[in-house]
Amino acid sequence: MTVDTLRLATAGSVDDGKSTLVGRLLHDSKSILTDQMEAIVRASRGEVPDLALLTDGLRAEREQGITIDVAYRYFATARRRFILADTPGHVQYTRNMVTGASTAELAVVLVDARNGVVEQTRRHAAVAALLRVPHVVLAVNKMDLVDYAEPVFAAIAEEFTTYATELGVPGRGSGGDPQEKWCTAIPISALAGDNVVEPSVRMDWYGGPTVLEHLESVPVGTDPSLFPARFPVQYVIRPQTAEHPDYRGYAGQIAAGVLRVGDDVTVLPSGRTTRITGIDLLGRPVDTAWAPQSVTLLLADDVDVSRGDVIAPSGAVPDTTRVIEATVCHLHERPIRPGARVLLKHGTRTVGAVVGELPGKLDPTRRDGRHERPESLGANDIGSMVLRTFEPLPLDPYARSRRTGSFLLIDPADGATLTAGMAG
Repeated sequence: MTVDTLRLATAGSVDDGKSTLVGRLLHDSKSILTDQMEAIVRASRGEVPDLALLTDGLRAEREQGITIDVAYRYFATARRRFILADTPGHVQYTRNMVTGASTAELAVVLVDARNGVVEQTRRHAAVAALLRVPHVVLAVNKMDLVDYAEPVFAAIAEEFTTYATELGVPGRGSGGDPQEKWCTAIPISALAGDNVVEPSVRMDWYGGPTVLEHLESVPVGTDPSLFPARFPVQYVIRPQTAEHPDYRGYAGQIAAGVLRVGDDVTVLPSGRTTRITGIDLLGRPVDTAWAPQSVTLLLADDVDVSRGDVIAPSGAVPDTTRVIEATVCHLHERPIRPGARVLLKHGTRTVGAVVGELPGKLDPTRRDGRHERPESLGANDIGSMVLRTFEPLPLDPYARSRRTGSFLLIDPADGATLTAGMAG
């Protein structure tokens, strides 16, 4: 039986119990080595092991009692492997949450049952929606501190769902089924273990899955054939040896879709057309390859192809543009303003660009979630941006393809990463 992999990220406000939930998942799924557990017992201050120490590994995190960096953990059950990113809850580390969730197929958003939906909850819901995370689990934690009351859980779940609807989040998951829910709400106590791995006897009014049951059963991945193929060229191979005097291949990782020998393709941004005559995978020829395999393509014609070019099916070519409307998260401490000159990295291509207008910024304190026309975007700010590039770029809308619709803005002076962007 093939065991697939789910990438997930945790999010939530400070002290909502993210690290404790991760620790409980690892502990109750028997994914902790004996010496790790012994170290946690020794480091815990009380009689009960502090499972949050399994993820709050940095010294600064333990001293301050907060999560600062994204902590990646790997565990597995009989049904599935998991790559889990435990992300910080503080506002000033929103960019870390963006990093952890950018490749996630599921986000677990925690809420303290005593506090309900707070500003940071709305911020993380907005980030999950903007990043097009296919599935969200609303984990209403610390139910033991509200006497496991069903009305408390129901009210929080209703408020979160209403806010998500107002954000315009996708009404379905990654499977394409319009009836598939984007968000699943689960009442839990990470400290006591209720509904994390084992069902809670104290919440018999809840008939849904535990957190682990949901993680094991949620659909993973998408059919590559649902999206047009995209192949960013990473390297041109020309060995020029006696054995292969005329070999010319184009190496890279298929970012989306399926490529087949015989396909008519277009090279962008030049627009030249040709045909695939061969595909090399791990040193052997194949007839078909799909995302995210790394391959070398052989083309029928001696067209001009360089690193950074994109090869796409001639019948499904992405739009090429110099004006990009995008949603961005600013990552650097230095603010970014209209008129700033930057480098834009998209796939394997890097071009110069200028920041144009900033039409709006996310404001979780407002019911509509928007703040119009900011003068700049600071660290952790999420907003909309218009960019003008010096060269044309083939971009897909991020809503269609997370991989080929995303980009980074880089400071040309020192190479610092400034902003992460998602094409509209």
